[in-house]
Amino acid sequence: MNGGPPGAPPSNGPVPGPATEGPLLPAREAGERARAQRERILLAARRCFAEHGFHAASIADIAKTAEMSSGLIYRYFDSKDAIVRAIVDRQMEEARGLLDAIGSAEDLVAAILEHFERWSRPQNDERDAALFLEMAAEASRDPRVAEVTRTADGVVRARLREALRRSVRAEGGEIDAATAERRVLALQCVIEGLMVRAVRQPDLDRATLKACLEEALAGLIGP
Repeated sequence: MNGGPPGAPPSNGPVPGPATEGPLLPAREAGERARAQRERILLAARRCFAEHGFHAASIADIAKTAEMSSGLIYRYFDSKDAIVRAIVDRQMEEARGLLDAIGSAEDLVAAILEHFERWSRPQNDERDAALFLEMAAEASRDPRVAEVTRTADGVVRARLREALRRSVRAEGGEIDAATAERRVLALQCVIEGLMVRAVRQPDLDRATLKACLEEALAGLIGP
């Protein structure tokens, strides 16, 4: 029986529902779009935090820099704290990649020189060195940021210990736990100090820096 209005032709199928705004994105494409949006937000947040500080930079500032609405940001991050955690996670990933590639003092010197080059460029959109200093300052004021950064620091120390043991074993040696801990602390002081130096002295002569690192790290990475 025709269930439509009088005179209407018989229906041969379901009545279409209301029109949608467009076809649903395939799951893979939707996932890639979500990742791209998160990257866009994190890059904008890094710029804002480095330029204005954590307290001064608001979600509205991040949205303006990312050229999107605040509401869209909240679709991917439920708070500014969540953005901070994501940035720290990203820094941890970068640190793991750097440290996993280290097998000798020469590897470490090359890696540090490459990062110093990036840290010292004022046009660097991510401004890692300035952001590192801002996060360190904020950790002294905000217990939540302090917890996130301390957790990240522990992960980096563990990776440094692995890199040290790997490089020593490659030369047929071994290193005890206490010595490894002292060397890890020294390496962290060198690397973090160079982030400060990149902000204060971006034009530091690279040949001088390379020679300095070779002298300082030879005794830390070898047996």
